[in-house]
Amino acid sequence: MVELERPDGRMRRLLGRTRVGGLPKSVAPLALLGCLLAGLPSAVQGQESAEVASGAATDTITLVDFRGDREWYVVNDGVMGGRSRSSIEQTAEGTGVFAGRVSLENNGGFASVRTRVEGIDVPAADGVTIRVNGDGQQYQLRFRTDDRFDGVAYRANFQTSGGGWEELTVPFSAFVPSFRGRVVEDAEPLDPSAVRQLTLMIADKQEGDFRLEVEWVKAFAKSAESEE
Repeated sequence: MVELERPDGRMRRLLGRTRVGGLPKSVAPLALLGCLLAGLPSAVQGQESAEVASGAATDTITLVDFRGDREWYVVNDGVMGGRSRSSIEQTAEGTGVFAGRVSLENNGGFASVRTRVEGIDVPAADGVTIRVNGDGQQYQLRFRTDDRFDGVAYRANFQTSGGGWEELTVPFSAFVPSFRGRVVEDAEPLDPSAVRQLTLMIADKQEGDFRLEVEWVKAFAKSAESEE
C-alpha cells in the first residue's frame, strides 16, 4: 500500500521534479500509484471545453509566470505503466513550454506538470485567464486545495487554436471536482482562496506530440461596470 500523506520531502522523492529558472532538473520514477493518478483519461471523457469568456477585468493576481524560479513536478501515465513523456522548460523570453509526447501504450494516455501556489487572494474572484501559444489540441487546467498528491482536483478543459498567442478565460464555476477519475457529486465548489496546487495536463487519449507555451496564469475579478 502506498502512503500518500507524506511530509514534503517524501513527496519530492516520489515525483518527477523540474525546477524552472535555470537550475538543474531531476526526474525520479513514480511507482505503484496507478489508481491514484493526478488525471486518468476517463476523468475527462465526455467533458466539454470550458467556455471562453470575455470582458474587462480590473482586479487580477498572477498565479504562475516564468520570470523567476519555480519548481514543477512531472506526473505522467508512467504511474500506471504508460509510456507518455513530458517536461516543462523556461525560455529566454520568460515563458514556459510544456511539451512531450502522449502514448497510448499500456493503457496510458496523459501527461501533466504541477506546481504549488498560495491561494487566490482576489476578493470575489470570478475565474482565471491563461495566456498560451498552443498547438490546436485540448488541454486541462486543474486546481487542488491541499498539498497532497492524491485527493479531489478541480478540472476544466481549454481548447487551443494553434494560431498563435491567445488569452483564454475560464470561470471558476466551470471547474469540476473529481477524484480518481470520477466526478465528486457532493464536493463543495472550488474555493479560490484555498488553492494550493496548479496543474497543466493533456489527456483524453490525444496521442502524439504536443507543445503548449504559457506566459502566465492570472486570477481576476470583473468590475461592476464590465457586467452592465
